[in-house]
Amino acid sequence: MSARSLPRFEAIAIGYQLPSLTMPPITRATLAVYCGASGDHNPVHVDIDFARASGLDDVITHGMLVMAYTGRVVTNWVPQTAIVSFDTRFLAVTRVGDAITASASVIDKFEDGGRRLVRLALAATDQRGEAKTTGHAVVALA
Repeated sequence: MSARSLPRFEAIAIGYQLPSLTMPPITRATLAVYCGASGDHNPVHVDIDFARASGLDDVITHGMLVMAYTGRVVTNWVPQTAIVSFDTRFLAVTRVGDAITASASVIDKFEDGGRRLVRLALAATDQRGEAKTTGHAVVALA
């Protein structure tokens, strides 16, 4: 993995939009692979009979998978080591077939303890524009 340089604090303005990330529609295979990778084998994510017995029409996507897509927007911009904090609020269920678009924008610039930081507003929406998550990240810049 090659080292990537951090964006310059002076060059980033409040309102700057990071490149968004649109993922292919979520499939049952996506959910099965995520179960294995994450260790989250809750049957509501992969067992349609269990999901229906729980009052759902179908299995639902792991919220943490949607959060991970948002995290990729950040790590496509800065190395993971530059992330100071990352939080997410889950707003709506994501279903099989939903194509998630994750986005982030700079909402604040500040210095703390000699570090030059930006606060990002994070969001994930589906193909209909329904908000699935919101959140914030703080990242250190050069």
